[in-house]
Amino acid sequence: MRIPSIFFIIFLSAVQIGRAQDIDLNTILNESEAGKKTKKNITERTFLTTRLVNGHSIENTPEGILDMKIAHRFGQLNGGLYQLFGLDNATMRWGLDYGITDKLMVGLGRSTYQKQYDAFLKYRIVSQTEDSDQMPVSASVVSSVMIQTLKWEEPQRKNYFSSRMYYAHQLLIARKFSEGTSVQIMPTLVHYNLVKNTGDPNDLFSIGIGGKQSISRRISINAEYFYQLPGSRFENTRNALSFGVDIETGGHVFQLHITNAPGMTERTFITETFGSWNKGDLLFGFNISRVFSLKRK
Repeated sequence: MRIPSIFFIIFLSAVQIGRAQDIDLNTILNESEAGKKTKKNITERTFLTTRLVNGHSIENTPEGILDMKIAHRFGQLNGGLYQLFGLDNATMRWGLDYGITDKLMVGLGRSTYQKQYDAFLKYRIVSQTEDSDQMPVSASVVSSVMIQTLKWEEPQRKNYFSSRMYYAHQLLIARKFSEGTSVQIMPTLVHYNLVKNTGDPNDLFSIGIGGKQSISRRISINAEYFYQLPGSRFENTRNALSFGVDIETGGHVFQLHITNAPGMTERTFITETFGSWNKGDLLFGFNISRVFSLKRK
């Protein structure tokens, strides 16, 4: 995408913020929790949106709500002035998330990076209560499937569609310690049907940790780190480390971040990150989330 079109998207989104919103994200989240809170005193707003930085947060899209997400990653900042510090290069993921119930959500997406499609299911198992003696944490499970559609490297040989498929399974465990501080851990398994080199593992295990520190009710600073377990990683890969700022304004959530991971799915940002923070292989990116209510009033 050319730079002018990128700034046009940002400008257009900013104009929308200035207008009266027919849907307010904060209102939607509060309404979805209101009924549950009267019964079990459920803890609200552990995170501002369903994504921490690259990975999933414990939050779900409420029942009947469609969440449209547009994510951009520019090139590496150490590309210098010739690459305009990464702005000459950009990849994006466009996705739709939908809340089937308040506990179950589904999502579909397409990334320009490696021409990849993805889909996922996320289910909330338990929810933290304000009385920690009842339930001290929230927990969800996420299962994803990813399909890479680049042209075959060796088209003359017999290739199988199943070789393009990858899977990820995560357990998300989060706790909101105070009104402004939340922490989440993310044990993760990524499975490759076909690996590039003989001896590479098909199953790669990692443990993610992330957190949020609020600056105000609508602004937070987030961090996310995925540690690949020894013997469960590809050669020369790095652990993904990302920092971001979430800004909630009505029906939008803007996420601005710095990361060493160019990919935007579990397979690419957890197991295929090669950039190093020490060498300045960093990318600037942003996510935009816009929600729409499909429920009948």
